[in-house]
Amino acid sequence: MEIQSAFNSGVQGFQKASETVTQEASNIAESTAIEDATAVQAAATAPEPESADSSTGGSLDSSAGSTPDLNQSLVNLKVAEYQAKASVEVIKTADENLGTLLDVSV
Repeated sequence: MEIQSAFNSGVQGFQKASETVTQEASNIAESTAIEDATAVQAAATAPEPESADSSTGGSLDSSAGSTPDLNQSLVNLKVAEYQAKASVEVIKTADENLGTLLDVSV
């Protein structure tokens, strides 16, 4: 494997991790906004039965449906963090190998 190829692989991995972070952060923001909007709408449409068990059960069911998406987004963020760290190590190693080869050839 060429050093340039290893360096490019590291850069591509880092770019992919960056794209994943951007997408998942957007998903988290969207999920949070939807939950907030649902809570506001539920409070506005049914102000009197808020103390009733049926209205609180309904709001819990709607928020529970979006929770796995939020959890998955958080897991994907952590995966992207490790992908970025691994890509940085690949870039560092390629850089060190290039420096070693230059020292030997001079």
